[in-house]
Amino acid sequence: MVKRSKLLLFSLMLVVLAACHKVSPDTPKVYFTLWNSCEALTALQDYVQDVTNPSSSNYIKPEDRIATFDMDGTFVGELYPTYFEYNLLEYRVLDDPSYKDKAPSDVRETAQEIRDFVRNGTALPDHFDMKHAQAAATAYAGMTLAEFDAYVKDYASKPANGFTGMTYGRSFYKPMLEVFDYLEDNGFTYYVVSGSDRFICRALVESIGIAPNRVIGMDVKLESTAQGEEEGVNHTFGREEDLVRTDQLIIKNLKTNKVLQISQEIGKVPVLSFGNSGGDSAMHNYCLGNELPSAAFMLIADDPDRDHANRDKALSLGGQWRAAGYHVISMRDDFKTIYGDGVKKVDFTFPAD
Repeated sequence: MVKRSKLLLFSLMLVVLAACHKVSPDTPKVYFTLWNSCEALTALQDYVQDVTNPSSSNYIKPEDRIATFDMDGTFVGELYPTYFEYNLLEYRVLDDPSYKDKAPSDVRETAQEIRDFVRNGTALPDHFDMKHAQAAATAYAGMTLAEFDAYVKDYASKPANGFTGMTYGRSFYKPMLEVFDYLEDNGFTYYVVSGSDRFICRALVESIGIAPNRVIGMDVKLESTAQGEEEGVNHTFGREEDLVRTDQLIIKNLKTNKVLQISQEIGKVPVLSFGNSGGDSAMHNYCLGNELPSAAFMLIADDPDRDHANRDKALSLGGQWRAAGYHVISMRDDFKTIYGDGVKKVDFTFPAD
């Protein structure tokens, strides 16, 4: 009987302790724990509080609260030592034993130009974005979407060059992920609008809960495994068929192409826009031309201690972005951390060719 009473008393104590530690539903959620106090963050919070206040003349209905985010260099690292999709193509063409001997000469040339750029600092040719896009379309042609997704994720699981404690697939700017949470909790719908391949973007952002239908990127034409030379309008997809990538590039999603794709796929002009380079200026300007209250933000990679950044170049760009009417986010000054605890910048390493 005594033993039973002690057990009952112990159970009651656990209930009391649990009640004491229970968070009240009225306790406000804390945002931006990874940010320092800064102009850009204040501007974002002031904007959101204003446009979500039904009493404000600037109130925006939830269905019109659209935000667009570039990916590389905006919330995913791009300095290891270059874009993820460039690194992936270099690996595919020059190192992957299942493909490297099959790559056409022009695709091999493109991959070698990436290698020379990242290892020797050799400047990339003019209009390299399009050259890369065409080469990538060729290099992954014939893969089913499931095969390509697995291929991207397998490479993303490798350690990120230039860092310890981080893989490519986990190289998110942790403070920017807090922006996603904040906007979602305030009734915004956000989209990823990237120059990178749409299916690469989908594979990378899946782990942070961004739905595939909220990703816009570079596109190649798809076809059915049984379609052959027949146009899709004349072919009926069968249950046993699959979708594969082709070598036909549809669009490289940069600059004004971002605006065109936002219009076609979202159907509304964004009221918030986030980017990090001149390739995002068109998207920003489209946003700022909205008849609704709007704001645009540019990140600058000005932290050479925690990332592989050129501070002088970044500060120069920051001046340009401010003059253009964009809010500037300094990764050095505004972020308490970039990639999170346990991640350290180190020298780039390259295996022997």
